[in-house]
Amino acid sequence: MFISVVIPTYNRKPILEKCLKALEQQHIPKSSPIQSYEVVVVDDGSTDGTVQWLQQQAADYPHVRLVEQNHRGPAAARNLGVDSAWGDVIIFIDSDLVVLDGFLQAHAATLLQEQQRLGSDRVFTYGRVINTCNFDDPTAEPYKLTDFSAAYFATGNVAIARHWLEDVGLFDTRFQLYGWEDLELGVRLKQQGLKLVKCPEAVGYHWHPPFSLAQIPKLIDQEIQRGRMGVLFYQKHPTWDVRLMIQMTWLHRILWGVLSLGGLLNERTLAPLLQWLIDQGKPQLALELARVFLNWYNVQGVYAAQAELLRAEQ
Repeated sequence: MFISVVIPTYNRKPILEKCLKALEQQHIPKSSPIQSYEVVVVDDGSTDGTVQWLQQQAADYPHVRLVEQNHRGPAAARNLGVDSAWGDVIIFIDSDLVVLDGFLQAHAATLLQEQQRLGSDRVFTYGRVINTCNFDDPTAEPYKLTDFSAAYFATGNVAIARHWLEDVGLFDTRFQLYGWEDLELGVRLKQQGLKLVKCPEAVGYHWHPPFSLAQIPKLIDQEIQRGRMGVLFYQKHPTWDVRLMIQMTWLHRILWGVLSLGGLLNERTLAPLLQWLIDQGKPQLALELARVFLNWYNVQGVYAAQAELLRAEQ
């Protein structure tokens, strides 16, 4: 088994360094099915010196191969990474993920075990992702209830035989804004009968800065983008499951409308409370509260994009 770890990155140099160091420190037992591995870093037009740093530090990262593209988004970056990869197994992680030293072995062993049990390679492994704000020691974060994910195929920590990605056509590069390109690919993989197998031993720590009020404009923009991309997702797969995923139902419209009091609880009216929670050392709780109006923006974005599409079709 030759593993290619594909990592798209865009202006993440500080945490990318921790990500790549962890991947250079992998423990591969002699009995491992892993014959070799590489780390394919696809720079998506970074402007923070990522490319120059990787070129200068190449000797410190012998498993890393750098591939570059103009800024086209994560879907195109992952496709380029797969096209450039040498491995028969692809592991996708994000560039702000720091893994443990048994990460690759856990994915490989579980993948091989399930393939042998099923008598087929229609299987992929999904590792555990733990969110953390601890930049100095990200792997010290404990698992929390909020870290649970029910996603079928999410590229934060997943391993799959390369040919399945190629068979279904890789990522749809029309998903150029924020969100859904990985779950949409997951729908196509599911149609091919692939089985998800959880691999909690393959742990990755997803770092993000502590929540602050300064992040809110970007988070709102991401939710609106996610709404627009959700409509593209539904265009491709017009099913009830997708409607639930992208929050394009009256249930979601009523739920977030009621919880946000029709938008009255928003980034302006909740700002004092959010800042108080942050000052009390509870930025995660503040973020969870902010999700009330963030989800309202998302639902509004979905229906605005749907209305725009219907007008264009008339």
